[in-house]
Amino acid sequence: MSHVRQPAVAGSFYPDSPSALARAVDGYIAAARPCPCASLRALVMPHAGYPYSGPIAGSAARCLAAQADRLRTIVLIGPAHRVWVSGVAASSASAFRTPLGDVPTDSEVTSVCTAVSGVAVVDAAHGREHCLEVELPFLQRALPRCAVLPLLCGRGSDDVVEDVLEAVWDAPGVLPVISTDLSHYEPYSVARRIDGQTAAAVLELEPGRIADENACGAPALRALCRVAKRRGCLATTLDLRSSGDTAGGRSEVVGYGAFAFSEG
Repeated sequence: MSHVRQPAVAGSFYPDSPSALARAVDGYIAAARPCPCASLRALVMPHAGYPYSGPIAGSAARCLAAQADRLRTIVLIGPAHRVWVSGVAASSASAFRTPLGDVPTDSEVTSVCTAVSGVAVVDAAHGREHCLEVELPFLQRALPRCAVLPLLCGRGSDDVVEDVLEAVWDAPGVLPVISTDLSHYEPYSVARRIDGQTAAAVLELEPGRIADENACGAPALRALCRVAKRRGCLATTLDLRSSGDTAGGRSEVVGYGAFAFSEG
């Protein structure tokens, strides 16, 4: 029987009041610069608590809103933080719930992706995971009629994620979104240097320069760079900041980046 995945971090990572949540997300999207990409093929957005990464995530969500008329499903891929995952973990849930309502999962796209070697349904991995959940309200406000395919990847899953991306890349109305934060708990100046190097690697589509310790979603980010390079895409930085720029101190910060991939 189908089930709905319940929110795990509402009230901590983001507001649990529907009205407060809608206001916060709408504010982040409205404050972002207009999307520079007319032919969007993929996005990267962060997944921390909203006071810290919300403004950066809003930059990616504004790009989604600009493409709302053509998008039907977001393939949302992030790192498994709480449960060890071999390969890529899908979910059997029929919807993922937030305080704004339910986001349906796309059973057709799920079937395509679970047919990829290394992808399996592992509901336990999704139960308490935050990295996809915190991005769902941005999808709900930017793409109110969109479905989602939530996927969690483990370390060393680059090849599996690459195969997943190839499986959905040309599907009409389907867009991959990679969920990742960047450097973790470095001094502000050190984080700026590390995140600048990671951003340069993304823009130049050089996955070998993206280290696991410099992006929690590194496997998916590297896989996206490989596919994008093969497909002749261009990468653009939408926003690149850290918690030291948004809502935290500067002795230890977490880095956040939003990147858009478009047709060359």
